[in-house]
Amino acid sequence: MSYETKSAGALSGGTCCYAGSRLPVRGPERDLENPYIAFLGGTEVFGRFVKTPFSDVSESLLKTPCVSLAAVNAGLDTFATDKALLGVARRAEVSVMQVLGAQNVSNRYYRVHPRRNDRFLQAQPTLKTLFPEVDYTEFHFNKHLLTTLRALSEERFAEVRQHLQETWVERMVQVIATLEGRVVLLWVRYNLKGNAAFNHEPVLVERSMIQALEGRTKGLVEVDVAPAGLVDDFDGMIMGELDFPAAQHMLGPKEHARIGCALAEHLQGLL
Repeated sequence: MSYETKSAGALSGGTCCYAGSRLPVRGPERDLENPYIAFLGGTEVFGRFVKTPFSDVSESLLKTPCVSLAAVNAGLDTFATDKALLGVARRAEVSVMQVLGAQNVSNRYYRVHPRRNDRFLQAQPTLKTLFPEVDYTEFHFNKHLLTTLRALSEERFAEVRQHLQETWVERMVQVIATLEGRVVLLWVRYNLKGNAAFNHEPVLVERSMIQALEGRTKGLVEVDVAPAGLVDDFDGMIMGELDFPAAQHMLGPKEHARIGCALAEHLQGLL
């Protein structure tokens, strides 16, 4: 195992913002005047600690600029509510959109942070009525909240789960429609340790939900992956000494290369 001992901020290009959006996405800022492919997603698409994320791998294979609109901890709501970034993606030849977790969307039960969608902001009256015994001031992250609710009552949690999944599909349909259907879905799946209740990513996403979207898109690319810590995929990662615990849960360079190749193969037929 080897990696460069630099800060995470040492990644080439850092972050940038496009078209008036406040979301810091992976840099360097790219020229949007010529044809390009847009990549929308969260930490995996951003490629945290990785010098060459899979969008760059696809670009090198396709010989077509691939513009990353990905941000660390971004969720579906990040993009659904950002008209500026959706405008950038809409002007692309095609957009690759990561399938993101259904827990990180604002809904009738709770609100999430508008850009860092993994953060819990506020419980709605409907959730307080359904789970009156819970002190919601204790929660900062959605997954912690849902883990607690599920432990209290599987039956009541099932109502929340169903609503989250329905809301997720509705929001995905809206985003895909805004992008005029020129979307390739990227379903990156992996298992997590240490969370028995939600040990699969993306959380709460089931195949039936994906099937409800496929007919509206330019296809689906599925890739099963493993975090760097499970497969010793650190070679070439860029991080500081204190970043190593977090890096173990990220996708490493080999997995990014594999995803980039799979995407390039699918996208080749669309360009």
